Amino acid sequence: MKEQALISGLILAGGRGTRMGHVDKGLQAFRGKPMAAHVLERLAPQVASVAINANQNLNTWAGFGVPVWPDDTPGFAGPLAGLEAGMRRATTEYVLTAPCDSPFLPPDLAGRLFAALQAEGADLAFAATQEPGMQRQPHPVFCLVKTSLLPVLSSYLAAGGRKMDGWYKDLKAVEVLFDDADAFSNINTLDELDAAARRVGSCAAHASDQSMPELNAWAAQLPTLQHVTSCVSGYDPNALPVRDAQRIIREFVAPVRAIEQVALRSALGRVLAQDIVSPFNVPAHDNSAMDGFALRGADLAADGPTTLRVVATVYAGRPSDVVPAPGECVRIMTGGVMPAGCDTVVPQEFTTAQDDSVTIPPSTVRVGDNRRLAGEDLKAGSPALAKGKIVRPADLGLLASLAVAEVPVQRRLRVAFFSTGDELRSIGQPLDEGCVYDSNRYTIYGMLQRLGCDIIDMGIVRDDPQALEDALRAACENADAIVTSGGVSVGAADYTKQIMGKLGDVTFWKIGMRPGRPLAFGRISSNGRSAFLFGLPGNPVAVMVSFYFFARDALLRMMGAEAPLELLKARSVGAIRKKPGRTEYQRGILSRGEDGMPQVRITGSQGSGILRSMSEANCMVVLHDEQGSVAAGDMVDVLPFEGLV
Repeated sequence: MKEQALISGLILAGGRGTRMGHVDKGLQAFRGKPMAAHVLERLAPQVASVAINANQNLNTWAGFGVPVWPDDTPGFAGPLAGLEAGMRRATTEYVLTAPCDSPFLPPDLAGRLFAALQAEGADLAFAATQEPGMQRQPHPVFCLVKTSLLPVLSSYLAAGGRKMDGWYKDLKAVEVLFDDADAFSNINTLDELDAAARRVGSCAAHASDQSMPELNAWAAQLPTLQHVTSCVSGYDPNALPVRDAQRIIREFVAPVRAIEQVALRSALGRVLAQDIVSPFNVPAHDNSAMDGFALRGADLAADGPTTLRVVATVYAGRPSDVVPAPGECVRIMTGGVMPAGCDTVVPQEFTTAQDDSVTIPPSTVRVGDNRRLAGEDLKAGSPALAKGKIVRPADLGLLASLAVAEVPVQRRLRVAFFSTGDELRSIGQPLDEGCVYDSNRYTIYGMLQRLGCDIIDMGIVRDDPQALEDALRAACENADAIVTSGGVSVGAADYTKQIMGKLGDVTFWKIGMRPGRPLAFGRISSNGRSAFLFGLPGNPVAVMVSFYFFARDALLRMMGAEAPLELLKARSVGAIRKKPGRTEYQRGILSRGEDGMPQVRITGSQGSGILRSMSEANCMVVLHDEQGSVAAGDMVDVLPFEGLV
């Protein structure tokens, strides 16, 4: 439609989210993705471009791959401040607004509003609905407005006006009646969100439902735990080696397929969703590797000094069309394009200059020295960065050198987590007798943050069957993965297994390791949504060990990333006692010995509840299943903490 090129779309997401538990409404999960993602999908085909108005969580909003425009009017002044920001920045004749909590946005909204505005010669047009027996209901937040009316809106805001329908009282506005009232329903509270999800998603759990074919097709392809474990020789959930547990988890989890386009700077720490192919040679031309003189290698005398006449100077970024003749050379700076016919650069410090000539001692350089060839770094059409790579600072520079302004990345993984136990207290609460402060949630938060996940902290869940079921369902419906701590050991309440089993395909393992023997793993479902579950032990050190050696790799696989744990070899300073038959993870301090080689010593007591030893350590000593005791001087495998994603 021709009007599409005249309209900029603006998703209004500038509120505080107070009625959504202080989480931005548009970021709340709905039918498998944020509400605002549904709005973006429906709005984008109707307009030339889309931007988002937001005032908090700007990095998260930037992940949607479109511009993010905060209010210019301070103090969370409401949707009119967002409209003002959009009208000020838009480069089109019209701006079309839609709230971030309207996932049923009509596909013909822009076309019908534009047609009515043109037909009536109006300044703006907005949607309205009318249900049987009810008065007409205007929806001014769904509005198409001329960008040129910015001064009128700014004056209204400056005078303290905030009503969405109050600023255009002196302008010509036209209402456009739409039949589907649900298309303009806002979702303002968590209860409304839950009700809407149940209304449209209750059938999604059935394979025959056609309303969400992609979700059902994806779910149908997932293996069952029974199928995966049947391929493990001698599988015993009560005596499972570490390697077998890691293999089962790796084969059971599946990557999240959603891809986003983000601005280059926003790609830092994200996972590439596609190979990045170089569009041209890097460098684009033969160029000099240093300051000196570019010359023909054939002019160099074999048995004495060579004197050449300097005919020009070439600077980086300023190519010259001078072609030196035999016996001539060109002064050239680092990065300067090599003149035609020149194939060698002699560094200036090896030469003697006099007037317009330069003398080069014999055997100073060989033909071809100090010349960087076109495509030496990257050939046009060759892969520059591979799919699955986590983008690091050097990668940003490489992408910039290829003029890549937007980067295809995997959607951030959403992970919900909580701790269980009546004995736990949150920071700020009084510590009753027999109780402890919940440290595990903060440890898990830190590890998830380092992975680059979108995090949902669900707090502490008390030891109560209904509370646990409610927490797991809420987590499942809003996240891709769930991490819990506590409640999975032999002494845990029986209802834990019953509830997890009721919600999905979950197994409870006793793993041949120390610390961290108990582990729950599987996939649970609720209201058509599913999530992978990692039930970690409750002891603080066991939580970290279990996360790093089981959950971390699985979450990275779900993110589409390739970042395996890299073990180093180090010399053990002292003896370490160990029996074969289980894998042990001991906290250690890695350093350099007098000979410069890496050495490691354990931090002392290795109890699974001693978190201080984990804080003091800078590595984990990994003693494998088949290993026995270690003598001083023996080499052991070590996992350094520094640099762990």
